[in-house]
Amino acid sequence: MPYELLILLSMLAVFALSVFLLKLPSGVALVLSAIVGALVGGEGVPLRHLVEGSFGYLDAILIIATAMIFMKVLDGSGALGTLGHLLMKSLYRWPTVLFIFISFFVMFPGMLTGLSSACILTTGALVAPAMLAMRIPAPAVGSFIAMMAVYGMIAPPINIPVMIIGGGVDMPYIGFERPLALASFPLALIVALYYRIRYVRSIQIEEVLSRLPAPLHAKHGLKLFAPLVLVVVLMIAIRVVPQYMPDIGIPLIFMLGSLVGLVTGERIDFWQTSRTAIREALPVMVILVGVGMFVQIMTLTGVRGFLAVGALNLPPAFLYLGIALLMPAFGSAYASASVLGVPLVYVFLGKNEIVVTSALSLIAGIGDLMPPPMLLCAFASQIVGEKNPFQILKRSVPFIVLSLIAAIAMIAFADSVVKLY
Repeated sequence: MPYELLILLSMLAVFALSVFLLKLPSGVALVLSAIVGALVGGEGVPLRHLVEGSFGYLDAILIIATAMIFMKVLDGSGALGTLGHLLMKSLYRWPTVLFIFISFFVMFPGMLTGLSSACILTTGALVAPAMLAMRIPAPAVGSFIAMMAVYGMIAPPINIPVMIIGGGVDMPYIGFERPLALASFPLALIVALYYRIRYVRSIQIEEVLSRLPAPLHAKHGLKLFAPLVLVVVLMIAIRVVPQYMPDIGIPLIFMLGSLVGLVTGERIDFWQTSRTAIREALPVMVILVGVGMFVQIMTLTGVRGFLAVGALNLPPAFLYLGIALLMPAFGSAYASASVLGVPLVYVFLGKNEIVVTSALSLIAGIGDLMPPPMLLCAFASQIVGEKNPFQILKRSVPFIVLSLIAAIAMIAFADSVVKLY
């Protein structure tokens, strides 16, 4: 048995035992796996590498923290609730259009934060009562919200799995907007149209609106949406007109939006709101710290190179099937992106690496639905009142299969996909 394979198996075994048997958080399990990998590799406990790895994804951690604060400020100010109310009231006569906008509305927090859970905890929680009022079964509503959370995490402008993979292969986060849009928006559109055709004929708007928060635009005017407008304008400006708008960094943009939100809507306790946001985002930030250590030790012990070389020797059919089955099996988009996503980019060096990385992030994102953690299914079940998260996963299986097929097709025809945009 190759020595690198022994190290990898020991790391994966510790990760599996920590998550499945000891029920430890995924971030803690990754840290323990990294330490064991270093010990088995004869490196002892390399503190320098562990600390260096823990800061490997500091930019992504800052984005998550500040973006969650921004979303909580939008929620507390009444902007999100007002948007949901106006959306339903304006489009209920055209259910097809309404469902398309609902899907993008649920995806929106994930697009800004890179967190799938943010979609469920904010906009997902807002639209779930309205969808239940449309007589859609609770497991189906939970599946809808969970799938939109995955697509929101994958959609531009922020995609954390791509940042993780890019950080491992020294690929800058530039030029991903179009391939990520191609990997997420068409699938979200298909799911939205399916739900519209399958479950909704007409909408009783009075019952739906009674389930939503009261709108506040009459009280605060258009300034209620000023934080959102500011963030969107700044994000566009640093890309479109960099000669006039210096890149001040996405975390600072989110913080500026949060500060503006303090004076545009309902009164907010910024300190308490920030604490709540960081508390909810902390498990994901810990995962990124663990991922950084894991990748650093894989590099130190030669495991990353071993995986890349080994994958190159696999027949294409087995390689694609293995990607579709193994990447989601990690149960975490971030763990999957770090362990398999990084070496797989090297495997497909002959193809357009931006398209390949975008597709790999979609496959990794499916992992957030998978057992044992079933993070998104568990959150969605709480939102819709479904006691069994597996019912939500069961309803999601057709969309999961469709997403995997689309991602594999993007990888297989990466050079042709580039011509589509």
